[in-house]
Amino acid sequence: MDLDALRHGNFAKLGEAVTDWEQMTRKLADLQKDAENNLKAKADTAKWAGVNATVTREFIDKTAAEFADAHTQADSITKILSDTRGELIGYRTQLNDAIRRASEQNLTVVDTGCGTFTVAGNTRPDWASDPSGNTGVTDQKVVDAFRDEIQGILSKATESDTSAAKVLRLLVDQAKYGFADASYADRDEAAKAVAAAEKLAKMAENPDDMSLDDIAAFNRTMGQYHDDPLFAEQFATRLGPKKTLQFWTEMSYTHAGARGSELDTMKDLQSNLSMTLATASFSDSDAMKDWKKDLLAETNTNFRADKSPSPIGALGSQVISSLMRQGQYDTEFLDDYRQKLFKQDRGAGESNTDDLWVKGYDATDLVFGDGNGRDPLEGLFDGLSHNPEAAEHAFESKADLDHMLGTTKYTDRGESLGHALEAAVTGVANGDTSSMAPPHSADQVKIMGNIMQAVADPDGGADLVTKGLGESFGDMSASYMPEISQALAGPNSGSAFLTNSEDPGAFQGKHVPDVVRFLSATSADPAGRAGIIYGESIYTGSLLESHLSDPSLFHGSREHVLQDIGRNAGIIEGIVGHSVADGEVKAAVDGESDYNDALKQKGDAAKTWVNIGLTGLKLPEHLGGEVMGSVVGGAAGAVAGGAVDRLIEGQQMHGAKDQGLYASAKDLYAMRDSVNQQTQWSTEDALARHHVNLPKDDADDLIRNSVNVGWDQSSEYLSNTKERP
Repeated sequence: MDLDALRHGNFAKLGEAVTDWEQMTRKLADLQKDAENNLKAKADTAKWAGVNATVTREFIDKTAAEFADAHTQADSITKILSDTRGELIGYRTQLNDAIRRASEQNLTVVDTGCGTFTVAGNTRPDWASDPSGNTGVTDQKVVDAFRDEIQGILSKATESDTSAAKVLRLLVDQAKYGFADASYADRDEAAKAVAAAEKLAKMAENPDDMSLDDIAAFNRTMGQYHDDPLFAEQFATRLGPKKTLQFWTEMSYTHAGARGSELDTMKDLQSNLSMTLATASFSDSDAMKDWKKDLLAETNTNFRADKSPSPIGALGSQVISSLMRQGQYDTEFLDDYRQKLFKQDRGAGESNTDDLWVKGYDATDLVFGDGNGRDPLEGLFDGLSHNPEAAEHAFESKADLDHMLGTTKYTDRGESLGHALEAAVTGVANGDTSSMAPPHSADQVKIMGNIMQAVADPDGGADLVTKGLGESFGDMSASYMPEISQALAGPNSGSAFLTNSEDPGAFQGKHVPDVVRFLSATSADPAGRAGIIYGESIYTGSLLESHLSDPSLFHGSREHVLQDIGRNAGIIEGIVGHSVADGEVKAAVDGESDYNDALKQKGDAAKTWVNIGLTGLKLPEHLGGEVMGSVVGGAAGAVAGGAVDRLIEGQQMHGAKDQGLYASAKDLYAMRDSVNQQTQWSTEDALARHHVNLPKDDADDLIRNSVNVGWDQSSEYLSNTKERP
């Protein structure tokens, strides 16, 4: 920056710009609030159908999100501009003060252009005869001190100006259409993020030079910034796609067999690097678009460490997928990558996937933790599990779904696939315990139907449960308890079994045998069975809360709807119980310990199911809104939460010989009594909460008889759909 430019700088125009942006930010804040509280809130509770259910709802959701991003971006720009203006005014004050003090020392400061200046002593003819002895000659140390001080001020002003311009351009380039969600408190914060990215990218170019201490420092910085959009994009684009993959290849080779603190460091590095690249993938800058395109071009490139004696290293796709296990990647990027991998995987056939990805890469271990990263589909599935939209896209094709399920018989990808399928059919990312589950779309219901059909296939479909998918099948069953309940109840049962699913009756009629066989097969996995039981208990509790608090939901007597709910609980859990009694799951359950452990562990997840609106259940407004879970911690889901608490605590049943609730997997009648007791307790909770005048003995008797009827019907359902011992 030129000296005179700062010295005489007029920042009035910049001040006007700051004022304009402040006003814009306030207006966008109002628009964001209106979009969230009116536009999106009303869309969430509306009963959509047809094109509106898919196109319009999605458009409204994205529009509301854009208003939020617009406000975030405007707020960041405002703060960066304001901070920069304040800094430059401060530097101008410092500069003028330094020049004034230099003048008092008989020094002149002159701008010589192109960012240069001189500091020189003043000379006048009369100084030669000055009786005081003043010759106009100034000590060179004083001149140098002023020169250094002024140079420091100009350097800081230049950094403030250029870094502000840089981060503002980067910020605007993040989104070609719409707005970025990058948030910064001031110029310095944004500039530090960019500088940190440049430093780490330079380090990653020479991985052999990085000691464990260097890696630890690298890790700390990346752990701090991996969610920062400017940092992530700058790191990725500065390093480049090929060097990014080479960096991780070198790290994996150099630290193979790591133990103790070194292993922990490498796990952290893999996680931080994955999340950084995931954040970067959302950038729409030209540089990042080229990065993503060039990265996908490396999927079949052989990457090997420089010091490796083997000519065969790892495929680019194996390296890419090993860095997808954490973080949410951009949907479009995941779509493009998934299409390439799916095509290759299908080409190998179900039984030859190991030949395609694993054999020949025996020395490759790209994952510090579970697995070795040789099967790139595992990492891809983990990436899909963190992006429900991309996961749904991945399994819309029944042919692709059937192929991937079929490959689990010959690979270890079942657990990762299960997590991706969960995200696809529920709309909730794996590990997300804060988001409210959206209503099931027609496409999601269709995928769920295809999954149940695959598991119900008499020709080995039930074996899928033992391939790492059982727990996910149980969670999916829980999420689809409304649709499953309507399938078992038959047509026109929606007034009793509430939901806002776009296709609540999709599993009725000819699909009921698939539902029954799916539930029965899933029971073979302890965690799968626990998921079904929690899902049924939560849904039953939610239904009781709804119907007893608002009689208008069901045009009939309370007794009638209670009978329907009790019978449904008996049918669903009876299918599970009879499957156990038939001896199909004795080996998997291994007595009681595996199941009891699964029930306890699943309890924590089940608590979040209540909070995130697992069922999408409609509730009256006085319970906090039309969708269950819309008020986390409020009245919505209170009875369901109590049901979960009892399952976790394993409260003892009267007359059950000190057996805990659902503790016995061997005694068919003990399990029936457990279902009865749990449903009766939930009914009592709902009656008490809403002061319904229904005698306790009458309610208990009604529920007991209804559950028993449903329990007996479950045996008939099983007999009609599969061969039994």
